[in-house]
Amino acid sequence: MKFLINGEIKIINFQEATPNLALLIAALGLNPKVIIVELNGIILNQQRWKNQQLYDEDTLEIVTVVGGG
Repeated sequence: MKFLINGEIKIINFQEATPNLALLIAALGLNPKVIIVELNGIILNQQRWKNQQLYDEDTLEIVTVVGGG
């Protein structure tokens, strides 16, 4: 599947017929505890990731949360 992630086109191949957002995060090797995901302009709560089906050419913005002082 082809996605636009943070302004870059990425092609990700999934074994599942209907991939979800949680699978994409895992495929990208990201730590779900420290990111925020916007899918097609909507920020999604992490609890929805497993149920959020992805479609070819979805647009995602993935931001890493950085703490400190």
